Amino acid sequence: MFPIYMLMLFVGACLAGWLMLFPAGRDGAGAVAGRLGRDADRAWRQMAAQGARGVCSAGEGARAAFARGARLLRRYPLLASGCAALVLLPPLAALLLAGRAELPGVAAQDHAINRQVAELLRGERLIAPAPLPPAAFTTAEVTLVRPQLASANRNWDLLDPDFTQRLLLVFKVMRDQYGYDMVLLEGYRSPERQNRLADAGGHVTNARAFQSWHQFGLAGDCAFLRNGKVVITEKDPWAMRGYALYGQVAEAAGLTWGGRWKMMDFGHVELRTRRR
Repeated sequence: MFPIYMLMLFVGACLAGWLMLFPAGRDGAGAVAGRLGRDADRAWRQMAAQGARGVCSAGEGARAAFARGARLLRRYPLLASGCAALVLLPPLAALLLAGRAELPGVAAQDHAINRQVAELLRGERLIAPAPLPPAAFTTAEVTLVRPQLASANRNWDLLDPDFTQRLLLVFKVMRDQYGYDMVLLEGYRSPERQNRLADAGGHVTNARAFQSWHQFGLAGDCAFLRNGKVVITEKDPWAMRGYALYGQVAEAAGLTWGGRWKMMDFGHVELRTRRR
């Protein structure tokens, strides 16, 4: 379809340039339009009066009208050639170079992540890390950002097995390839807790019970570990770089990353399925 669109654009540009640059062209186009209208009117009358004979006559009239238009265009070959070059050369160059165009340093990294994800998903079953002590989630820094985190559920066994393997794979890539240790802040969330969080306000969540993938074990909120402490902040450049890498790896693993949302949730990922 792309060549057809380009051809239509070329024809339209030629006609527009002709009409703008040549008064005689406008007059000629008006005359052609008038003759086409008269021919069409005669053709319609002939079709109504003579049936099949009218159709043939209309076809002859249309062919004659198109021939007159072609003769007018041939009177301005330089204009047609210039418009063709202006319209066709840029898209043709873009089409030829599209397969080689990529942002420096980004595409190669994404391809490497995707290959590693594919290989690991076909490989061994990953094991959930040992749980952190509850005190790690009740420090002043953590409570300031997530005041209700102490009562969150971090039991990997309550999560969907497919989601679990994908998220553990994200943790592995983040650790092995980028040096970021990660921790699950909250996985499965009961309907009652979901409603409590929603009642806390839209800055926490807009989803009520069974409107979140957490209720189906298909979502997780995650953060980073640095020097044995949980890091949840958007003000730390180290953490923000980690969130960006985390989003790339999660999406390569087939997960939806909350950092793309209007109300950004950088630590959130979910596996959207038909089971919800």
